[in-house]
Amino acid sequence: MSYKDALIRANTYLAADPKTRFIGYGLLKGRALGTLVNVPEHQIIEMPVAENLMMDMAIGMALVGCKPVVFLERMDFLMNCMDALVNHLDKISTISNGEFMPKVIIRCIVGNKNKPLYTGLTHIQDFTEGLQAMVTMPVVQLKTVADINYSYERADKALYSTVLVEYKDLI
Repeated sequence: MSYKDALIRANTYLAADPKTRFIGYGLLKGRALGTLVNVPEHQIIEMPVAENLMMDMAIGMALVGCKPVVFLERMDFLMNCMDALVNHLDKISTISNGEFMPKVIIRCIVGNKNKPLYTGLTHIQDFTEGLQAMVTMPVVQLKTVADINYSYERADKALYSTVLVEYKDLI
C-alpha cells in the first residue's frame, strides 16, 4: 500500500463517524491532495485561507460534540494558528479543570523538497520539534504507512487532540 493510499484509507475511516467534519481550504476542489476522495461532501467544510479561524472553528465544533479534522496544506501555515492551538486547544482542559476537553485532529503537511514543483523555503519547513516543546498533545510524524495506520487510529480513539505531520514528498 502506498503512503497516499494509507492516507485515503485513514481519512475514509474517520469519515465513517457521522460526527466527523473535515475543515480546510481547497478541500472541495483538491480533496486534501486527493486524500479525501471517499469523504462525502456534506462532511467537508470549505474555509477561506484563515488558519486561526479554522482552528478556532474546530475548537468550537469539538466543544459541542463534533469530531473536527483540520487540514493545513503546509506545516508552515500552522504558524498562523498558533495562538488557538497552543494557548487554547492545548490548554483548555487544564484551564477549565477538565470541564472542557475539545478533541481536534490536525493534519499538516511538510511541503515537497524533491519533486519538480519545489515551492520554496516558506512551504517546506518541519516544525515538529518546536511544536512538541510547546504543547502537551501528541505531535506525530507520519513517515511510513505503518505510522499512518497506527497514528490515525490512535488519534481517533484518544480523548485529546493530536497533530499529525504528513510529508508531501511521500504522497
